[in-house]
Amino acid sequence: MKTLQQYFQEAKTGKWAIGHFNFSTADQLRAIVEAAAELKVPVMAATSEGEADFVGRDQAVALVQSYQKEGHDVFLNADHHKSWETIKAAIDAGYDSVLIDASKLPYEENIALTKKVVDYAREVAKSSGREIPVEGELGYLKGSSEVQKKVEISREDYTKPEEAKDFVTRTGIDRLAIVFGNIHGIVTEQEEHLDIETLKNVTAAVPEMPLVLHGASGLKDEEVKDAIANGISNVHINTELRVAYHEALEGELEKEPSQTTPYKFLEPSYEATKKIVLEKLKLFNNL
Repeated sequence: MKTLQQYFQEAKTGKWAIGHFNFSTADQLRAIVEAAAELKVPVMAATSEGEADFVGRDQAVALVQSYQKEGHDVFLNADHHKSWETIKAAIDAGYDSVLIDASKLPYEENIALTKKVVDYAREVAKSSGREIPVEGELGYLKGSSEVQKKVEISREDYTKPEEAKDFVTRTGIDRLAIVFGNIHGIVTEQEEHLDIETLKNVTAAVPEMPLVLHGASGLKDEEVKDAIANGISNVHINTELRVAYHEALEGELEKEPSQTTPYKFLEPSYEATKKIVLEKLKLFNNL
């Protein structure tokens, strides 16, 4: 199996993107892994801080490693971990990759915390023989991973190209999450649009750095394709999976309200999740 870093370099050179999908149940993870296996592409599966607390960090690692032992190109990421304590716990548990999201902190504090995580990840990687790439985030990404009516978007929140170059140099991160019109979650009363010019400027400022698009749920396929063509190497999807899982489960329980066997009433949710992952992976990988 190639390393995650090798795949990122291939994605950047080939102008495709690695899909990144969150899970909080074993059947969601199975859907992610099996969809990627069908298309023969690498994939990142992730838990946020809340999802990690629900699944268990050691348990998430064990689940993903069970698929890795079968030969699947799946990598476990600690998504949007915002404190030193939670990010350290993920690294110590054996996560393949981590995102330290200190983007709400003042710029210098963001750099300091991100650099601390990078240094620790390098130290653990050296002693364990593991590769632990670290993602940092620059720019303020608004919204939450749910369906919302509106989310205020301001250009002041966008990633600034000159700061991106300084941030990458001073922290030593392996990939950078940026803000250029994207938000967390899905909005129902406004259209979400990416500012591709901002993306182009950031790409020019840090040409060797894999860039990450968070909050891709709800974006039009054309905008995602445009982002990948202009420097994005990693695309995150969460809310669309949550909505599909919920709607399928709700529909199944309404259809068979007396059904009490989990693997029976959860099967439609698994299928709905896998369908979306397949669609997104085809889009991200130009298939």
